[in-house]
Amino acid sequence: MDIYKILTKLPHRYPFLLVDRVLAIDKAKTIKALKNVTINEPFFQGHFPHRPVMPGVLMLEALAQAAALLAFDAMDSGATDDMVYYFAGMEGVRFKRPVEPGDQLILDVELLRMKAGIFKFKTSASVDGALAVEAELTCAMRKIA
Repeated sequence: MDIYKILTKLPHRYPFLLVDRVLAIDKAKTIKALKNVTINEPFFQGHFPHRPVMPGVLMLEALAQAAALLAFDAMDSGATDDMVYYFAGMEGVRFKRPVEPGDQLILDVELLRMKAGIFKFKTSASVDGALAVEAELTCAMRKIA
């Protein structure tokens, strides 16, 4: 899935869209996506100017966006104006290595279960095969009143 297809599925836009490409998707099971990390990212100006690293919360956000793509694919839908996809929880978050400009962050997400608009995922992100972060994420899809 290229960036143009991703833009039809996710409501996020620059500078907060953190998935550049979907490499593989197994419907309602797994997704592998990537985020190209460049020095032009606005957060690098302040995190940290002398040795820029991608903030951990943004790595988790990238994983959540990949998880949303998997959830939308499982439901044969995409983002709509009357639907919001929220973080509901994070467990077992572990940061293993810094992610720096020039890295390609590979996002791996497995759907563990989905019921009544609540999704549980096992996620990890790596750079050159080295684990950068892992977490179990819970997300909720809700209609806007």
